[in-house]
Amino acid sequence: MFGYGAASLMNPDAQFSAATPSVRNERSLLLLLAAIQFTTVLDFLIIMPLGPQYIRVFHITPGQFGLIVSAYAFSAGIFGVVAGFFLDRFDRKTALLWLFAGFAVGTFFCALAPTYELLIAARFVAGAFGGVVGALVMAIVGDVIPLARRGAAMGMVMSAFSVASICGVPVGLALASHLSWHAPFLALAAISVVILLAGVWVLPPLRDHLRGGAREETMARMRVILSEGGHQRAFLFTAVLTFTSFLVVPYISNYMVANAGLTEKQLPYIYLCGGLTTLFSMNLIGRWADRVGKRRAFVVMSALCAVPIVALTNLPRVPVALAVTVSTVFMVCMSGRFVPGMALITATVEARYRGGFMSINSAVQQFASGLAAFLSGLIIGETAAGAMTRYWLAGAMAVAMAFVGVYLVQFLTPHPENMVSEPLLPVAGDV
Repeated sequence: MFGYGAASLMNPDAQFSAATPSVRNERSLLLLLAAIQFTTVLDFLIIMPLGPQYIRVFHITPGQFGLIVSAYAFSAGIFGVVAGFFLDRFDRKTALLWLFAGFAVGTFFCALAPTYELLIAARFVAGAFGGVVGALVMAIVGDVIPLARRGAAMGMVMSAFSVASICGVPVGLALASHLSWHAPFLALAAISVVILLAGVWVLPPLRDHLRGGAREETMARMRVILSEGGHQRAFLFTAVLTFTSFLVVPYISNYMVANAGLTEKQLPYIYLCGGLTTLFSMNLIGRWADRVGKRRAFVVMSALCAVPIVALTNLPRVPVALAVTVSTVFMVCMSGRFVPGMALITATVEARYRGGFMSINSAVQQFASGLAAFLSGLIIGETAAGAMTRYWLAGAMAVAMAFVGVYLVQFLTPHPENMVSEPLLPVAGDV
């Protein structure tokens, strides 16, 4: 179906070799992982453009809306830590499918939630599984794709964000507009079931990471993951990388409606244009990062993102075309940081620890995103007329954090095991 061939179908225990995957197998696996990533990204992304509806339907403030966003993130962070203790002890396929099934159930609960409080509870359940699924997807990419091609692979998998923006968000908003805000989650749960069934038949066993480490005690593995200096630097880098984005991202839709003059029906233009552009830009940036070095690419994209952050968070009432242009440039630059950044992060750890490492890393990412959204909710105010205030301050903090990331990326070093797979480095010490 996705190109693993007759041998894999006849022998489901055949091992997918991370060392020498065929081009066809590699692309097929990445497409399936991108589909899984699409659902988890859309589940998280669809909340933000629905913000104006939540504020109106539930009679809540922007700060209370921030708690809806944070509930998913904090849950994903907590359970990411828990999963880090045992994730590397299982076949990646088995772990991914069970976690993805739990995510589908949590998303279905979101569709059924009738009140603000129950929606927060449902988001907590979805986050418990969705955050770990995202970590495991990145771990599989790190296991299977050599570092020399990992930038392009990350660009392909992370293009799920773009596809979610192009297709998922506009369709979700249309469903919410014509039916109710429950409808997008119901549709997403159904799509997740279809992808889950495809994964059962298509995914091969992924067990290479178990070699040499299967008998290692859980606590011993976790001590290695948490105490190794390179891992700690990667966790700090992840926190700053994520914190930068989520000081601004959760409130874009609210700001566009309340301050920039867009209507709720015009919000899909932001995600359609931004998603369509990043669909190409993330893949191009991934390939570019493979050529010039991931670290160098990250520094350039981080410096470039300062301009659209300032422009977006200070945007007055403007024509729709200008608002969409500014938000699109913002999405391109922000997503462009994550492609080389995630490639660098996956290179800091040995394959046998990568599942637990990426689970903890995902927990750090989720805690950082939840904290940033919550902090912005405290900073941002509201006038009597409903306009947002002090969004510019959240933007200024985001710019400062972007340059903190530029400083921290200099201290990320790949594990020697991963250096073997990238024989041609752009400059000495760069990846």
